[in-house]
Amino acid sequence: MSSTTQTQPGIEPRATGNEHPEDAPLSIHDMTVAYHRKPVLWDVDFDAPDGKLIGIVGPNGAGKSTLLKAALDLIPKVSGRVLIYGKPYRKQRHLVGYVPQRESVDWDFPVNALDVVAMGTYSKIGWCFPVSRKYKDAAMNALERVGMADYAMRQISHLSGGQQQRVFLARALVQDAKLYFMDEPFSGVDAATEQAIIRILHDLRTTGKTVLVVHHDLQTVPEYFDHLIMLNMRIVASGPTDEVFNRDNLQKTYGGKLTLLDEAAHALARATKVK
Repeated sequence: MSSTTQTQPGIEPRATGNEHPEDAPLSIHDMTVAYHRKPVLWDVDFDAPDGKLIGIVGPNGAGKSTLLKAALDLIPKVSGRVLIYGKPYRKQRHLVGYVPQRESVDWDFPVNALDVVAMGTYSKIGWCFPVSRKYKDAAMNALERVGMADYAMRQISHLSGGQQQRVFLARALVQDAKLYFMDEPFSGVDAATEQAIIRILHDLRTTGKTVLVVHHDLQTVPEYFDHLIMLNMRIVASGPTDEVFNRDNLQKTYGGKLTLLDEAAHALARATKVK
C-alpha cells in the first residue's frame, strides 16, 4: 500500500507546517491565541525573512503585542507552532533579544541603568552567578552605543521615558542576539531618541540581524521598514514594504479609519517622490 497522502480533486491538502523553511529566523504556523476564550490572533502563518527590519502594524487591539508574546512563550497559544531558526524558542532563547513595552516594566525596581543592561548577559553567565568585569564592560559599551553611558549609575526610576527606552534597547543589544523582538520602541520618546533608535535598528540589519518591531506611526513606515506585517487578528498582508503598503491593504487592515489612511497616503506619496 502506498504511503502517499490522497486528496479529493479540487480540495487542497491541509498545511502541516513542513512547508516552512527550516532556516527562517522566525516561523509561525497556524497560530491562534485567545484571551478568556475570545480569539485575539487567528490562524497566523508567517515566515520572517533573514536580515530584514520588519514592521508590524495594525489598529489597537489587532494582536500586535500578542504576536510577539506568543512567539516568545510569554502567553499560551490555543494552537499552532513557533520555531526560531528551526527549533522551539526554549532551545533558542539565547539567539533572541526582546524589548517590551515601556508601560509593562516596573520602573520603581531599585536598580541602576548598568544593572538593567547587565541583566541581558544572564543567558550567558546564569542567574546565580555574579556579573564579571567582562560582561559589565559589555553592558557599558551597549549603554555608550545608545548614548546613555553618562547615566550608567542613575536609578532607572529617575530617567525620562526616552532614556528608559534606550536602556532597554541596550539590554537587548548586549545579548548579541540574531533575532530581536521590539514592542513599540518609539512610543513616548522624543524625536532625538527615535532617530537614535532607528539608526541602531538599521545597524543591526546591516550586520545581518533580523528585527521585528511593533509600530503605530504609519507615516514613517516606508522610511523605517523594508518588510511589513499588516495585522488585524489575522495577517492581512505581509511582504516587502513597497509591495504591500498600499491603500487597499490599509483599508482592509484599519477598516476605513480615514485619519490613519490619510496619514498613510502622505507617507506613500513621500516614498514615491523619493524613488
